[in-house]
Amino acid sequence: MTPLYDIAVVGYGPTGLTAASLLGRLGHSVVVVERWPALYGLPRLTHIDDETARTIQAAGDVDEALRDSSMCDYVWVNGKGETLVTIPAHPEGPMGYPSHISMYQPDVENAIDKRLRGYGTVDVRQGWAVTGLDQDDDGVTLSLGGWNADECRADGPHEQVRARYVIAADGSRSKVRELLGVRRQDFGFNELWMNVDTEWLRPQPPEFAHGTQYCDPARGHMTINIGTTRQRFEFALLPGETREEMTAPEAAWRLLGEHHGLGPDDLRITRQLVYGFEARIATRWRTGRVFLTGDAAHTMPPYLGQGACSGVRDATNLAWKLHLLLAGQAPDTLLDTYESERRPHVTALTRAAIGLGEVANTHDAEAADARDAAFFAGKMPPPPPFPPLGDGVLRQGAGAPTGTLTPQGRIRLPDGRTGRFDDLTGYGFTLVAAEDPTAALGPERLARLESLGCAVVALDRVDDLDGRHREYLQLLGAAAYLARPDFVLFGAATDSADLGRLVDDLDAALAGRLGAAGATRVAGAAGVAGAAV
Repeated sequence: MTPLYDIAVVGYGPTGLTAASLLGRLGHSVVVVERWPALYGLPRLTHIDDETARTIQAAGDVDEALRDSSMCDYVWVNGKGETLVTIPAHPEGPMGYPSHISMYQPDVENAIDKRLRGYGTVDVRQGWAVTGLDQDDDGVTLSLGGWNADECRADGPHEQVRARYVIAADGSRSKVRELLGVRRQDFGFNELWMNVDTEWLRPQPPEFAHGTQYCDPARGHMTINIGTTRQRFEFALLPGETREEMTAPEAAWRLLGEHHGLGPDDLRITRQLVYGFEARIATRWRTGRVFLTGDAAHTMPPYLGQGACSGVRDATNLAWKLHLLLAGQAPDTLLDTYESERRPHVTALTRAAIGLGEVANTHDAEAADARDAAFFAGKMPPPPPFPPLGDGVLRQGAGAPTGTLTPQGRIRLPDGRTGRFDDLTGYGFTLVAAEDPTAALGPERLARLESLGCAVVALDRVDDLDGRHREYLQLLGAAAYLARPDFVLFGAATDSADLGRLVDDLDAALAGRLGAAGATRVAGAAGVAGAAV
């Protein structure tokens, strides 16, 4: 009989890794199906933000993952090298990490892979490709074929796996999406760029220790540091240039020499390819028990550095909702909020990235001069604000900025343990109150939080070492706030009386179907069900 897993994850890039690790951490049986026999081992993405770093913290050893990373400012210059705008990175954003991070993707993937293999509940099957999909009322059966890496086709042995739900994280050419017959909306943005990844053969020059976008009408190009020893260069293909000629090493050395004065004595090329910038979003993200995530659901140009970050958000949004459903704590309709929350967010970022791409790659010289003049005169509109979630599992109409992100600082527990907030409180819902909320909540509501595995943190019993959580409460004008497992603010309570209503509203948002069993995560108060810290 084909073994039944809780979740099958198809694809083992950052999105699939994150989903598998978070679900494994929550105790679910997971099978991962990946056609390549090993982790990719080369960087496709180079930038993450502090929110993504915090998710990596939940999914793996974040210090190992970011061991060769660096804070990354981003400078836009024109064809003459004049600065148009500088986008600075803050050394420590509200999540406890720099707001813009250049990182080495293999380190991140290795750290998450190592963590999830230690759970004992995640079965990683590399070297297998999905060839068929059949779902019924109880689950999904995936047909697999052994992957022939030399010929890029599944012609090896055949096998089947069955899971209650499937997360498709198998990239922009998703086989699962194809099998489901899901089409994609094309936003009309299509560019070809040559990517050249390199390693420095000498100390990295200071001018390369950040990201630079060259808005040159003759040829748009950019560079970004990958930590301190690696560098990525990208060059837009001009009309008439082909993939074949631009993947030849001499093309890379020619452009590196022309634009940066660099040659084989300075750098070693580790990867060179031509790939397309595109903007496409799947017309539906859920088909029965199958969910599209990451590039399988959406692709965007890289000008915001939010493509991989968006996939990781998909994974963490879906993981906690699947967990509640599988634990019998929420109805199936909760899973519909995955797309209703994530699609508008991704669409806003995609449109913003397209807008930035059009600014960066103005090919008409007169239009570029006008653009530059607008920048110098301070007349260019600022980029749109980062979108919050506007719908879904949120407390509505309470005045707090629900759908935005909650912070992470460093805390000290009563037993003396000190560290990052999430490391000490765990992964899941979190209620943070200025004072012990036990009396205000009462036993019934504490039991509701217990069934969700919600950490209850009272700042009068925990040392808020950098003051970040108290400052956030003051910013909200609140006595307490309730954060979802994906760090999103569900809602805030203005006083002790409102605190009970806040918990009731969470109950209602989850459709009022909370299970009777669950482990409380009460930091520093082991064995005291419902107690607050």
